[in-house]
Amino acid sequence: MARFTPIDTEYFKGERTGGDFTVIGSPVQRSDARAHVTGRTAFFEDLTVPGMTHVKIHRSTRHHALIDRVDVSGALEVPGVLRVITHEDVPANWYTVLRLIGVGPDDEPVLAEDRVLYRGEPIVAVVAETEEAAREGAARVAVDYTDLPAVLDVEEALADGAPIIKQSGTNHFVYEGHRCRRIRFGDVERGFAEADRIIEGRYASSPIEHAPVEPTGCVVVPQGDGRLRIHTNTQAAFFTLDNTALILDVPPTDLRVVGGTVGGGFGGKVDVIVEPLACLAAMLTGRPAKYVYSRAEEMQVSSTRAAERIYIKDGVMDDGRIVARKITLYVDAGAYSRHSPYGTTKAAAHMPGPYTIPNVHVDAHCVYTNRTPSSAMRGFGVTIGDFALESHMDKVARELGMDPLRLRLKNAYRDGDMKAHRKVASGAALVEVMQRAAELVGHDLPPEYRAMSSAGRSEV
Repeated sequence: MARFTPIDTEYFKGERTGGDFTVIGSPVQRSDARAHVTGRTAFFEDLTVPGMTHVKIHRSTRHHALIDRVDVSGALEVPGVLRVITHEDVPANWYTVLRLIGVGPDDEPVLAEDRVLYRGEPIVAVVAETEEAAREGAARVAVDYTDLPAVLDVEEALADGAPIIKQSGTNHFVYEGHRCRRIRFGDVERGFAEADRIIEGRYASSPIEHAPVEPTGCVVVPQGDGRLRIHTNTQAAFFTLDNTALILDVPPTDLRVVGGTVGGGFGGKVDVIVEPLACLAAMLTGRPAKYVYSRAEEMQVSSTRAAERIYIKDGVMDDGRIVARKITLYVDAGAYSRHSPYGTTKAAAHMPGPYTIPNVHVDAHCVYTNRTPSSAMRGFGVTIGDFALESHMDKVARELGMDPLRLRLKNAYRDGDMKAHRKVASGAALVEVMQRAAELVGHDLPPEYRAMSSAGRSEV
């Protein structure tokens, strides 16, 4: 059995008294490790507050539909139900998380108004004495719909004649007047004409659910001075504070966010979803309120990593030089923006990979469909792009009959190269990293490839 290196407690003493803070190569214990393994970590659900109410949601059963009627009388008949909250009770019902950094428009309702855009969209919140009563009340809400055509594929959403699902009048996010985030560098069509070969590929991913051990949730406790104390497992305390204040139309100083422990996040708990409704329940009843996803809700309606579809077309010379690369990328934002416009920008910024290519054309589309909204997940906008780019590099190498590592070395950024975003590469070190990786796994490289350097480009 493997043995763990004991923690050097003297090291920590030195750090506290002005040590040199050197941690690389040293066994450093996580600050929260001991509390986690001894069961002493406090999570938001460990908070028990006298008089606490519970919030549950009646959600859409349709992908895309008009709401003709909402009948909450059945919910109000359930013993223990205190209040039913509809969109009319939300002071500022429309929002988008990234408005705090100037990304708009506000395109998502806290509670649906006249229509729903995805299966599982929240329509009515029920506040009750017990979780069971809240759940029963939510189940008894009756909604009549008129079904509308649903758009569930990114390319179909952008096709001529597709049903428009967004109030903005398009099924795509608009970037400075353009239907996509664009990169134009050199003359890609001329590059294709000069190339010895054209090699194309299509790459796609599905939505990926974070599946945290702890579901998304919060407990809101009214304070004697009128403020609300929000105990939450958010990953973004200040996003939560400011967006919740805007939705409730109150000064941020009326709210206090108590975060800290996130029982699994990986990006999935940066959306401001549960806190506004829990706060509203506390404000309307004058009592503490708890709103936490069930496991089914966590899997069905929490944001996923966006599904992406990427088309890559390369113009390649027989010696392995890539002289033109055209990429068309679709990010499935689902029904609402959340973090997807930002993620799509990241995707465009990551193209065409860590390679110096003289002619580059990229169209990165942020597309709306009648799916569950996607949002942040570690590396979103980059991770799937890397999968596509490097899979395509392997395909190019196979078609050329060339060592995949040599293909990458031949095209890798060197210091001083101009990137497709018109930034000069510096501190690249990519060549040296690949050379060292080859050495570690015993992958033989000819002398001319071992002599390459990120400091300058040599002909091979």
